[in-house]
Amino acid sequence: MWLAPLIFAAALLYSSVGHGGASAYLAMMALAGVEPTVMRPAALALNILVAGIGTVRYARAGYFSWRTFAPFAVTSIPLAFLGGTLLLPGVLYERIVGAVLLVGAYRLIRPGDGRMDTAVRRPPIWVALPLGAGIGLLAGLTGVGGGIFLSPLLVFTGWATIREQAGISAAFILANSAAGLAGVLTKMPTLPAPVYLWGIAAIAGGLIGSDLGSRRLGVAALRRLLGLVLIIAGLKLLVG
Repeated sequence: MWLAPLIFAAALLYSSVGHGGASAYLAMMALAGVEPTVMRPAALALNILVAGIGTVRYARAGYFSWRTFAPFAVTSIPLAFLGGTLLLPGVLYERIVGAVLLVGAYRLIRPGDGRMDTAVRRPPIWVALPLGAGIGLLAGLTGVGGGIFLSPLLVFTGWATIREQAGISAAFILANSAAGLAGVLTKMPTLPAPVYLWGIAAIAGGLIGSDLGSRRLGVAALRRLLGLVLIIAGLKLLVG
């Protein structure tokens, strides 16, 4: 039960930037000693709840582009499902998730790119399709939605503004998490019991955070604090 308030805080923070929070949930579960077989489906289920709320909120605020979203999603969704069906050895899974957490930490701690709020050229199809496939496979394998990889890519390449990437990432995370969880459930037909309690906390955090994010309120200090948690958990998994 003590993870519930931490999940609430993570959902609030991540949804404020268009993410589902899976990397944070994985970090918290890793620090709590949760089994890897529980971590992945739990993180994906919580991602679906939070990213679903974010998708609706950001789309209503006008921060979404089908033209940018579609070429990434069309290949990421089937690969996320495939990744969800694959069961990695415990140690290998921990190493991959550890690396993913460090990427998430960098995404949180790095200075903001406010200058990158002008726009926008759409991604070439021949580039977006393989990138979407790679991100989708990694999302299904690890239990993240892929937003920690997609959103900086969109911003750095000029394929989306800061505002648009939040809405696109939320929808991308929702689609990949649903596909990944469907794949996991082919091997594990029921969700772990704690997910239902954690889900209530995630929904509450997602509602508040997505509202704050769509109004562009700053959360820089909290982002850095959570980034530190991700670094600790990521290193713990990488070094054993």
